[in-house]
Amino acid sequence: MKVIVEADGGSRGNPGPAGYGALVRDAATGEVLVERAEGIGVATNNVAEYQGLLAGLKAAAQLGADDVTARMDSKLVVEQMSGRWKIKHTALQPIAAQAKEIAAGFTTIRYEWIPRARNSHADRLANEAMDAQAGKAPRADKPVPATQWTGATDTPTRLLLVRHGQTELSVERRYSGRGDVSLTELGERQAKAVAERVAGLVEPGTLVVSSPLSRARLTAAAVAEATGSEVEVADGLIETDFGAWERLTFAQARARDPELHGRWLADPSQPAPDGESFDAVHQRVRRVRDDLLARLGAGTAVLVSHVTPIKSLLRMGLDAGPSLLFRLHLDLASLSIVEFYPDGNATVRLVNDTAHLS
Repeated sequence: MKVIVEADGGSRGNPGPAGYGALVRDAATGEVLVERAEGIGVATNNVAEYQGLLAGLKAAAQLGADDVTARMDSKLVVEQMSGRWKIKHTALQPIAAQAKEIAAGFTTIRYEWIPRARNSHADRLANEAMDAQAGKAPRADKPVPATQWTGATDTPTRLLLVRHGQTELSVERRYSGRGDVSLTELGERQAKAVAERVAGLVEPGTLVVSSPLSRARLTAAAVAEATGSEVEVADGLIETDFGAWERLTFAQARARDPELHGRWLADPSQPAPDGESFDAVHQRVRRVRDDLLARLGAGTAVLVSHVTPIKSLLRMGLDAGPSLLFRLHLDLASLSIVEFYPDGNATVRLVNDTAHLS
């Protein structure tokens, strides 16, 4: 994904009350994908400008970008981040180090100086953040941040959806629901790989929520270790109960119950024999999601689960019907991202990303 980051910062007094603004554009269309703005208390112009760049790079990483052009009207920040000027000021060094760490996760990163007139959007966001910090009400027609092309407003709850790593049953492509199987050696390596990917996208200590099954909990433990977090278990994220079809292949289940198997595939309200329907899975996963939205507000969580619960969350994000369950493929240790807004809108940012496994 190729994006453009525009960032700015300002200080009314230098040092004085300061704030930053940043946005990420689709490089192909110029469309604004996300905005970030925040007052940062008393700071210098240069600190605020670096904070703006840091926020913009974080937002690009959260979107799954791999090719990033960062544009700023600060010659100092552009030259220092490009490595042509030394970073001598001690207040700037730790912020620059954080920005470089995030930038290292992109395949391509470049920094470009632009005239102030071409950085007006980020400048406006920075000034609105400083106004808000000073107690001035923002303009009602300019919510910050906002996802303009969907009409969604306010800041969303962001959910990173991780499928567990490989198990023996997944190798053999067997129904694996409530049976508690562990990860293979490859599955453990996959768990560490996706954990490292997630750690580059979230803040330390971000909530990690796992299905109660071992394959998910082991994957979640790797994520928690990489992010400095604790694992919370949510029973609602458990995989579908396949009942009598547990550990059977697709062909074996169809041969055992041909008529029932056909109905189960056609009707999401039809449970597996002695098992669970996809409608039931969807309802319990929705309860987990609703609880997280109420608890987190504009926060972020990593959910480690299984194919059907993750597809259910993506269905909610896309406002799609149950046919999505059969038309969407999710790989082992894959990463998807969906955001849910307070006004009922949602945005699916990433689906079945496995770049960290290559």
